[in-house]
Amino acid sequence: MVLSLQGCMAVGKTTALRYLETHAPELCVSYEDNATVIAEVRRHKLDKNRFEDYVQIQKLWLQNEIDRYERVKDAPCTVMDFGAEEIEFYTLCYPESVGQRWPVADALEHELSAVRRCIPERILFLDASEDTLRRRRDGDATRSRTFFEHHLTHLMPLKRAWFAQKPNVDWLNTDGLSAQKVGEQVIAWASACVKGV
Repeated sequence: MVLSLQGCMAVGKTTALRYLETHAPELCVSYEDNATVIAEVRRHKLDKNRFEDYVQIQKLWLQNEIDRYERVKDAPCTVMDFGAEEIEFYTLCYPESVGQRWPVADALEHELSAVRRCIPERILFLDASEDTLRRRRDGDATRSRTFFEHHLTHLMPLKRAWFAQKPNVDWLNTDGLSAQKVGEQVIAWASACVKGV
């Protein structure tokens, strides 16, 4: 079984997964790994604000997510920091967030079809208010989060609407919850998903 944590930057997905590693060793954890893709984008000097380059960039991201899914799909239960659902959403919705109407679905029809076969069985959408998200961002000096404001302002409204329509998405509002409490609730959710199979 593959599960995924979803939500805004700084909502606490990675922190929750670290809690799982310590307190639920029966669950496998898969962190988002984007170093190879970023290196390729830089090496080829691709610009995500040009349609042709965006298509090439997203091909790399989509294949990266397919490869990641293949590595974990046979484990008894894996919880991912973002999964294939994230790259599908971003591929189709990022252009809209910057005012573009690119024919991405047509240009990447084959790749999107392949990544949809990797969608997790269930997704837990960790949500929080803008104040909470900004406070958590400011409290984390380990990441630059240069994309945070665009993500929060332009992508999050699209993301919430996108995932609200999905039948395999559960929601957890993390406002006022400690990292431990979020971790405990994520473990409880994952356990319920496993028992429900």
